[in-house]
Amino acid sequence: MDLQSPTTVPIPVQIHHHHHLLASAVALLSGFVLLYILRSNLKTRRKSNDIARKCINNSVHHKLHLTETGDASTDVIIVGAGVAGAALACTLAKDGRRVHVIERDLTEPDRMVGELLQPGGYLKLIELGLEDCVDGIEAQQVFGYAIYMDDRNTKLSYPLEKFASDVSGRSFHNGRFIQRMREKAASLPNVKLEQGTVTSLLEEEGTVKGVYYKTKDGQVMTAHAPLTIVCDGCFSNLRRALCKPKVEVPSCFVGLVLENIDLPYANHGHVILADPSPILFYPISNTEVRCLVDVPGQKVPSIANGEMANYLKTVVAPQIPPELYDAFVAAVDKGNIRTMPNRSMPADPQPTPGALLMGDAFNMRHPLTGGGMTVALSDIVLLRDLLKPLSNLNDATTLCDYLDCFYTLRKPVSSTINTLAGALYKVFCASPDPARKEMRKACFDYLSLGGICSQGPISLLSGLNPRPLVLFLHFFAVAIYGVGRLLIPFPSPKRLWLGARLISGASGIIFPIIKSEGVRQMFFPATVPAYYKAPPVA
Repeated sequence: MDLQSPTTVPIPVQIHHHHHLLASAVALLSGFVLLYILRSNLKTRRKSNDIARKCINNSVHHKLHLTETGDASTDVIIVGAGVAGAALACTLAKDGRRVHVIERDLTEPDRMVGELLQPGGYLKLIELGLEDCVDGIEAQQVFGYAIYMDDRNTKLSYPLEKFASDVSGRSFHNGRFIQRMREKAASLPNVKLEQGTVTSLLEEEGTVKGVYYKTKDGQVMTAHAPLTIVCDGCFSNLRRALCKPKVEVPSCFVGLVLENIDLPYANHGHVILADPSPILFYPISNTEVRCLVDVPGQKVPSIANGEMANYLKTVVAPQIPPELYDAFVAAVDKGNIRTMPNRSMPADPQPTPGALLMGDAFNMRHPLTGGGMTVALSDIVLLRDLLKPLSNLNDATTLCDYLDCFYTLRKPVSSTINTLAGALYKVFCASPDPARKEMRKACFDYLSLGGICSQGPISLLSGLNPRPLVLFLHFFAVAIYGVGRLLIPFPSPKRLWLGARLISGASGIIFPIIKSEGVRQMFFPATVPAYYKAPPVA
């Protein structure tokens, strides 16, 4: 019986059949894509119509009109007129820039921080031509610190021998200082100082072109400029668009004002190494002394129900020097007690064309060392010098390179001050850990030695010599000094172990802070490509 072979389809017919299948698949896929695009466009149009309808409704019901300001006449928009914003406005205006400053509230601020300007910051104030802003506000000269621990104290003087007689630290009411700078900025013809609330940045294709803001009378406005600088303080609502904020709150300050009292060391800040954490005193006027009591953690005793007053009288007051005890208790009884969270936030920018972050909106450190205004003013001097060669800020590419360079060039100074603040706070806090106790005692005794042991650290604290390597060497000199004391006269196993823990604890304090600041940017900025994007700055 013959077997019939299966019917075979010719190869040309198979290829033709496959082409039909492929074409059908492509057509089906294209149909889905087209349908998706049409549907997306429809949703977009509906969303746009909804937004437009809401804007119209807002305009009708709330009388809000989106209006543009005279953008062609503005070179720089500054968001915020605190210390950084007001000083920056004066500085850029003096260089011929047309500046539009938008500040949420132009009345005199009433803050209990930002009251101590270190000598390094005062030198920057002179460099900016703003030193007269500390005149007429009862600002007090500060020549150093007195540090108290247990029943001992030591005085540390700023190394000011090489400077003019008026160079020193300054302490004052923060609001008075800010108002003086605002008045100076407003007096310049190319500065427009306006009260308003900036709600968001105005972006086009990834570049910031200005801001949306609401005026004092509720009118919604837009303002355009080739450069927008955000320095709206520690409560900034714009920083998330320009950086990666990692805000920590290690403690809170409880603030009091002592009246008609003389500090044991005139014209000096006083630091009491109390339990659980430091207490500060410094003059802020001819008759007032600011007291700041540090309370670890984010929660403080309630002021309303009297818990705070009881805490201050029973826990804090017994640790106050006898000369200040009565005035401290009287201030507590008076009841004008205020609190303020202490924030710490390393600078972690997201470089954005047309925009820049500055001041506490960008970078914060524990206020124990009073370094915030020094960092801000140092940044302003650096930015001024960087922008001077740029006659036209509309050159977006060049401007972006310069701003990227700014973030790198500022690092050695700012990171030194930031690291010192974080490390010193942790060393000065009381701890049940024997190794931490030894580190605290070693720090006090090291500073009490005088000579380079006190001048080195105080030159860092004052902002007169903010060098990362100097900070690193003195910090570990304190740790080694502490170990040396433990090993004298006999290095027993217990003392050796405690010494090892002291070194380990010191490393655990400073290295995480340095890491968060950026090791490369802090110690080796010249290895960062952005370092070379702008001309050298003096």
